[in-house]
Amino acid sequence: MKKNLHVILIGFAFLLIVAAQSLYIVQQPEQVIVLQFGEPVRLEQEPGLKFKIPFIQNVVFYDKRLLNLEPPAQEVVLKDKKRLDVDTFSRYRITEPLTFYKTVRNEYQAQNRLQEIVNSSARNVLATFTLKELLSEKRTEIMRKISEAVKADAAQIGVEVADVRIRRADLPIQLSQAINERMKTERIREAKGYRADGEKRAQEIRATADKQATITVANAEKEAQKIKGEGDKIATEIWNKATGVDPEFYSFYRSLEAYRHSFDGDTSLILAPEGEFFNYFDKSLK
Repeated sequence: MKKNLHVILIGFAFLLIVAAQSLYIVQQPEQVIVLQFGEPVRLEQEPGLKFKIPFIQNVVFYDKRLLNLEPPAQEVVLKDKKRLDVDTFSRYRITEPLTFYKTVRNEYQAQNRLQEIVNSSARNVLATFTLKELLSEKRTEIMRKISEAVKADAAQIGVEVADVRIRRADLPIQLSQAINERMKTERIREAKGYRADGEKRAQEIRATADKQATITVANAEKEAQKIKGEGDKIATEIWNKATGVDPEFYSFYRSLEAYRHSFDGDTSLILAPEGEFFNYFDKSLK
């Protein structure tokens, strides 16, 4: 009885092992290649419970979804001999599992191969453009050419590349520092030039202003002298007319002017009262 029970248990265990080796499940985001003695015999892309020959066939699972590839930055030499550290980003999917299996076997090898393809395509395309073009509207054309080159090579390993982008393109650290120093020197030189030009212009403006001020003052003094001369002329004419009307009054006025300028607080005079100077002065005392 016990012997029969052992046989039943062994048979049941064998059936479980056979079932485990015969059945497999394909998930929605998966695709499966069934191998027989290492050679692919069929492709399963529909989800569900699947069967295979136990112990003879085995399965390889591949993802159907978009996968990311982020290779490390690489140094690229442009057409104008400028060097850039270029960082790319790619998205791809496995569209031909059989080709994929025959060429790269697994996703790890595929990523290494695809990384070589992306880096090589980026180097080859960027080598035909200058830094100025890379920073201009031609950037779209550059990305299109890189994508076309990557897609053509990636198709050979059963991969469809959905997108390739340059995330960042920086100058190497040593070159960047050298450029920064050169730009700093150029800016200092330009600043000195601007200051020198400004000082020269300021001196020219000051000289022009001083010249204009001198000319303006001279013209004003000339005009003032002219007006003063005309005023003196008119005053003289009026005075001459006045003295011609009454010469006696003119003589009297001149004497009063002489008295006013002569008899101030600090003046001492010793004159004979009979002199002509006191002619009107004596009359005023009498």
